[in-house]
Amino acid sequence: MPFDFSSILNGYLRDAKKKYDTARLKGDIEGAKKFALLCAKTEKQLADKVPDQRKSHLENAKKWEEIADTAGIKPRKSVIEKGDRGTSDDDLSDFGDTLIEKSSVTWKDIGGLKETKNLIKETIIIAVAIKPESIKADKGILLFGPPGTGKTLLAAATAGSLESTFFNVKVSSILSKYFGESSKLISALYDSARRHSPSIVFIDEFDSITMSRDGDQGEASRKVLSSLLSELDGFQDKKSDKLILTLAATNTPWDLDDAVLSRFPKRIYIPLPDNESCIEIIKIQLAGLDAKKLDLKRISEQCLTNHYSGRDIQNMCRDAKRSMIRRSNKEIFNDLERTAELPFNELQKKRLQITPMIMEDFNQAITKIKSPISTEIIQRHEKWNKQFGAE
Repeated sequence: MPFDFSSILNGYLRDAKKKYDTARLKGDIEGAKKFALLCAKTEKQLADKVPDQRKSHLENAKKWEEIADTAGIKPRKSVIEKGDRGTSDDDLSDFGDTLIEKSSVTWKDIGGLKETKNLIKETIIIAVAIKPESIKADKGILLFGPPGTGKTLLAAATAGSLESTFFNVKVSSILSKYFGESSKLISALYDSARRHSPSIVFIDEFDSITMSRDGDQGEASRKVLSSLLSELDGFQDKKSDKLILTLAATNTPWDLDDAVLSRFPKRIYIPLPDNESCIEIIKIQLAGLDAKKLDLKRISEQCLTNHYSGRDIQNMCRDAKRSMIRRSNKEIFNDLERTAELPFNELQKKRLQITPMIMEDFNQAITKIKSPISTEIIQRHEKWNKQFGAE
């Protein structure tokens, strides 16, 4: 059976997207255009490899080509290059646009978390649909739980299913050593979100910019927090029909400021996957492969015992697939040194074969994947959820 190259192409696509985002953040127009075109090319290749998703991949390819054509973003000079005064307001005006990503993730790409997905869907429907004046929509959702449980994936699926603008915000991108600049970056982010509405603003590691104000915070940190709270209140959007939904994720919700929590009346606990969710995630990860010989229930029990998060299960499946590839292509991998030294054009001609997955593939993978999540961490999240969770 020939190897399904779609998984490799998806890996190439993720890598190209990251490089595109980096280029945009640096204001590298040529680099952004180059990687946007690479994304378009890879989407077209996926259209050929996955016929049942051909239409979706071709549509994505077209969007990437349009992005490449309009890659004339204003270069944003790095803060370091600006000297001691930081970045000017003009340089910050397009900052939010550099955080825009195109999300192709949908709800069906997420295994388990059915209740959580339904809660987010309800929030979206209430926010978008025509409703009486007395009905107010939530402007923010706090996702909390142990690391690797799918918080980022949920945000991406929210944007992907809505076909809305997705702002994937890393905390490092909105923090600056220059006094007052972080506040301006937050304002620029939400200005962009309003321009590109409907928008989903996802802020990961939320606790690192919203630590409790009872702690030892400097004036600059307080100003950043005040700016963020103002945007979350959304006074300028009170009578607007624009959708700007903020999804914030944290692994340590107990560190959040009380004022921040009040802006997130919907606080959703994302736990480790249960037995049914584990099996569902494994099936998604093994799509296109023969898994009839696997005892999924037994594998799932191992996942539960080892406190595996969704990310851990994904890594386990990736290692298991590698085991299968090595087992199915011994003539290539038994002489790894000689094969790896082949020129790119020669290596590209090699065709990997696949065979049915077996339990031994997973037994080996499970011994390699070690979860950092302890029973104490789980119990602390469950306790906080009982006290402050609000779904």
